[in-house]
Amino acid sequence: MIIEQIYTGCLSQGAYYIESEGEIAIIDPLRETTPYLERAKRDGGEIKYIFETHFHADFVSGHVTLAEQTGAPIVYGPNANPSFKATIATDGQEFKLGAITIIALHTPGHTMESTTYLLKDANGKDYCIFSGDTLFLGDVGRPDLAQKGEDMTQDDLAGILFDSLRDKIMPLADDVIVYPAHGAGSACGKHMMKETVDTLGNQKSMNYALRKDMTKAEFVKEVTEGLLPPPIYFPLNVKMNKEGYDALDNIIDRGTKKLNPEAFENLATNSGALMLDVRSQKDFMAAHVPNSIFIGIDGGFAPWVGTLVADTKQAIILIAPEGREEETITRLSRVGFDNTLGYLDGGMQAWKSSGREVASMKSVSAQTLKEQIDNGAPVFDVRKDGEFENSHIPQAKHASLEFLNDHLNDFPKDEPFYVHCAGGYRSVIAASILKARGIHNVIDVAGGFKAIKETEIKLT
Repeated sequence: MIIEQIYTGCLSQGAYYIESEGEIAIIDPLRETTPYLERAKRDGGEIKYIFETHFHADFVSGHVTLAEQTGAPIVYGPNANPSFKATIATDGQEFKLGAITIIALHTPGHTMESTTYLLKDANGKDYCIFSGDTLFLGDVGRPDLAQKGEDMTQDDLAGILFDSLRDKIMPLADDVIVYPAHGAGSACGKHMMKETVDTLGNQKSMNYALRKDMTKAEFVKEVTEGLLPPPIYFPLNVKMNKEGYDALDNIIDRGTKKLNPEAFENLATNSGALMLDVRSQKDFMAAHVPNSIFIGIDGGFAPWVGTLVADTKQAIILIAPEGREEETITRLSRVGFDNTLGYLDGGMQAWKSSGREVASMKSVSAQTLKEQIDNGAPVFDVRKDGEFENSHIPQAKHASLEFLNDHLNDFPKDEPFYVHCAGGYRSVIAASILKARGIHNVIDVAGGFKAIKETEIKLT
C-alpha cells in the first residue's frame, strides 16, 4: 500500500495518491492532472477511482479532466448533485482498491455533501481518514459556505458538523492517521496547524473542536466566532467544480500568446484586460507598466488573485518572469481564472525599448518611517485582523488587504502616506492597487512589520 500526500503550498492544499496491488485512487486532485497520470504510469497501475470530499470552494479540482482521461468514476458522498456523471456514494458504502477498502463516511457540516473517506488496510484495520474540510489539524471546516438552494444558516451547518465529528470521526481509534485537505494559510479554517499529517488521538487531545465535554451550543459559538467573510471567488469555484470547466490545455494555449507592447497596450486599453505583474516586488517597484497590478508568483499568488480580482471571467494579460508564463497561467487556473489572453513578450525590457511610459514605486526603510511618524505622517497597516490585533504601531490605521476596497476613501489624496504588511509582499500589492486607482502618493515600507520591530518605533 502506498499513500502519498501531494501538498501544494500556494493553496495550502493536500491531494492524495493511494495505490494497492496496481489499483490507484486519487483524492481531491489539483486541476493539472499530468502528475497523477505520470505517477500511475511509473507505478504500472491504473487509476480506478477519483474521490472528492466535497465541492471545493478555494480551488478548482482536476476531477472532471482526470475522469475523461482515465475513465475512472468520480465519487462524491450523499447530497452531491454535480452536472456531470458521477457516483454518489451512500453513507458507509465500501470501495475496494486492491487489498484495501475505502469507506465513505458522510460528514456534513462544512457543506452538506462533505464526506470523509476511511481507509482500512489489508487486515481490515482502520488505518487513516481523508477528512477533506470536515476536520483539519487544529481546527474544523468553516460552516458558512451554504450553497445556492440550501436554506441553511452557518449556525445550522455548525450544529450538523458537531454531530458529524462526534458520530463518525471521534469514535475512531486514536492511532488512525488524519490526512486533511488543507493546512495553515487556507481560508477554509481559522486555527490550522502548520503540520499536514497527524494522529486522530493527538487531535482529540488538542483540537478545540473535539473536546469531549463540549456542548453543541459551545461548539457552534466557537466555530463561528471571528469568521471573516469568505473570499469572493469561493462561490465561483464551487460552481465550476459542480458544473465542469474547460480543459487546462486549452487555457494554456490561449494564455501563452506572445504580445508585443502595442498589442499588450491595446488589450489593456480597449478590452479592459487586467495587467497582472507577477515578478518579484523588487523588480515591480523598480519599473512597471503604469496601472498594472502586482501579485507576485513567489508569494501566496493564487489565493490573493482570487481574493482581490472580483470576477473569474476577468480578462488577464501578464508581465511574468521569463520562462514562468505557463506556470503562472496554470496557477491562475487552479482558482478558476481561465481567461488569460497572453503575456508581454520580452517583459519590461521590451516595454522600455518601445518608448512607453514606465512607472516606479517609492519605498523607505523602517528607520525612515520612524522619523516620518514622529512628524505626524499617516501610516496604514494592511495585515490581517489577527496580526494587527496582536501588535501594531499605535498611530497606524488598519486597512486589511483583502478588504482594501472598503478603505479607499480613508487614504489621503494629497499628502504622502506609508503602507506596510508583515514582510513587504502584501504592502506592494496594496500600493499597486492604490496607484492603479490614481492614488500615487503611497510609499511602501521595506521589510514590513518585521523590520519595524527592529527599530525604536513604539508598538502596542
